[in-house]
Amino acid sequence: MVKSVISKIRPDVVVNAAAYTNVDACETNEKKAFEVNAFGAKNLAIAAEEIGAKLVHISSDYVFSGEGNTPFKDEDKASPQSVYGKSKKMGDDFVKEFSSKYFIVRPAWVYGYKGKNFVYTIMELAKEKEVVTVVNDQRGNPTNVEDIVYHILKLIVTDKYGVYNCSGHGECSWYDFACEIIKLSNIPSVIKPCSSNEYKRQAKRPSYSSLENKNLSLAVGDDMRYWKDALKVFIEKVM
Repeated sequence: MVKSVISKIRPDVVVNAAAYTNVDACETNEKKAFEVNAFGAKNLAIAAEEIGAKLVHISSDYVFSGEGNTPFKDEDKASPQSVYGKSKKMGDDFVKEFSSKYFIVRPAWVYGYKGKNFVYTIMELAKEKEVVTVVNDQRGNPTNVEDIVYHILKLIVTDKYGVYNCSGHGECSWYDFACEIIKLSNIPSVIKPCSSNEYKRQAKRPSYSSLENKNLSLAVGDDMRYWKDALKVFIEKVM
């Protein structure tokens, strides 16, 4: 189906933003995770290659180990710890194998105007509860999806194919992120910190997933915003 549609439309660029992103559900539905995140990417890569189209593939910070305290570089070894991360890594590998004109774009902690995300979740919980508990021992880069799209548009008009970390500037914990959301949205709720051990989840979360956007900077310039600035603009629009 994918191949026939792409062959008929014959686009210049194919953007693969499809993914099975329920990290905990991936642990119990491994088959679906790999079908969507890995083999779905493979099918798109093959179809795009056959018509000479460029392929933009959205990856994830979860392909890394989630350990350490130094931002992961574009070329660092992938060592995923969850089924979700492993399925995304396999998708990346398939894209590299079956496409000659690919941009693998790797964001972290993404939020946008459509669908579920951490910002909306915290705002909703804060309206329902006087106290919201959030982990404070996992760190990363909150990233506004508008910034990702902007940089994808800059990349696809080039032939600078490769892997690009593409995350917001500055890092924080989920607790810090939640506190800033509440502050900017003026919701009368208290954010309480806790450890990952206190807030058990089915899938292991990275304790550290900050990314360095070196390749992006060299190829098209790194205009990703500082995470607090991008969040402020986002909340002003949705309030």
